Amino acid sequence: MSTTTVETSAAVTKDSPAPAPGRVRRRGESGPLACLASHGILIVASLVALFPVAWLVFLSLGPDKDDYLHPGRIWSKMTFDNYAFVLQHTNFFDWLTSSLIVSLGTTLLGVLVAATTGYAVSRMRFPGYRKFMWVLLVTQMFPVAVLMVPMYQIMADLQLIDTYLGLILVYCSTAVPYCAWLLKGYFDTIPFEIDEAGRVDGLSPFGTFFRLILPLAKPGLAVAAFYSFITAFGEVAFATTFMLDDQKYTLAVGLQSFVSEHDAQRNLMAATAVLIAIPVSAFFYLVQKNLVTGLTAGGTKG
Repeated sequence: MSTTTVETSAAVTKDSPAPAPGRVRRRGESGPLACLASHGILIVASLVALFPVAWLVFLSLGPDKDDYLHPGRIWSKMTFDNYAFVLQHTNFFDWLTSSLIVSLGTTLLGVLVAATTGYAVSRMRFPGYRKFMWVLLVTQMFPVAVLMVPMYQIMADLQLIDTYLGLILVYCSTAVPYCAWLLKGYFDTIPFEIDEAGRVDGLSPFGTFFRLILPLAKPGLAVAAFYSFITAFGEVAFATTFMLDDQKYTLAVGLQSFVSEHDAQRNLMAATAVLIAIPVSAFFYLVQKNLVTGLTAGGTKG
């Protein structure tokens, strides 16, 4: 009799539909309203970030220098004449060449010096290595106005005024301290066993650094390179002081030529600013794959 009861219960259980399982929210998972709110905030933030760029492009299409006062009139007379004038009747390509020489030179030299510095402090324990990094940090605290006069005197003594090399060295003095700190934190995340394996295989310290460590540090190097490039590409104060020949002006300095004491050609400034943004955007596209990884990896140790 007990057997019959068990079989009947099993049959009823087998034939009855199973209850639909409810979706269980995982710990830390946002609800629908929170997800909607976060997406809305991100959309608004994106629009706020894109608006100045879109507005600059819009003003660059106005043919008159005072169109920024009446932007609604631009719709009926949009033209690319401003871009044609900048490319054909100014020294734009000379400015672009100077900017690329200085920016790429600062990037290559600055990243090389910062990488060797950060690796030495990360791996070697020489006397005063901690104080050395703090000295690099202190150099970032001085304003440009304070550094201008002594740097100019040094560059004049070395006969590097109005030369690309002199401007590259000046920019490296500002980019290397930050990049050294950044790369030191990234090198700390690379296991010491890799250095030991290189020594076992007969590599010198330089061979270990260039053949084993640098390939693993590509994300950190990408961030350092991007920072060095942007620092040199958009800097104005040092470039205005140390570059005297208008053929050697960088883009940031050349942009000032559209503004004088009595006149301001804002339509040409807007068109030039849009053209200036193109090389920076291209460089960002080349390194953007490693930027996020490089920015976050160095924060685990230090």
